[in-house]
Amino acid sequence: MKWIQQDLQQYVQAKAYVDTIIVPLIPFHFSDDASLEKDAFQREVLSVFMRELEKEFSGRILLSPDYHYLKSADKAEEVKRVRSWVEDSWAQPFHHIFFMTVDSSWKKFEQDMNGTLIWLPQIVTESMQFSERQSVVHSQVQQVGEFIRSYWEDDK
Repeated sequence: MKWIQQDLQQYVQAKAYVDTIIVPLIPFHFSDDASLEKDAFQREVLSVFMRELEKEFSGRILLSPDYHYLKSADKAEEVKRVRSWVEDSWAQPFHHIFFMTVDSSWKKFEQDMNGTLIWLPQIVTESMQFSERQSVVHSQVQQVGEFIRSYWEDDK
């Protein structure tokens, strides 16, 4: 389920079955012109990935609004803000919280986030044809989907 009115109406009615929330962590900055396009492209690819993942698990996961942060921000401070999102989500019946990012610098803070971080290395490039991009994203969605399912299997 996406963070849109129609899906949220369904979520409220079916929240007993939606036990997983996914929070996209999106870096941005305006100070480095050289990497603006690259960062925007990564965000676009992550957005496509998240839509595909949400389709795969529709009815079981809620895709939260994007968490935006400055690339230059102190990650320890950002972790505090992320934890407040997590604490708020615990008011719902979420048992699993996953963070998705293309920014590997989050990895060293994962243990402090009260959730599971999934770092997606940039394997889709601007030079790839559209069909190649789709294939790579589909493959990643399948792999991450199996990873998420392993958490659900542990609940049994």
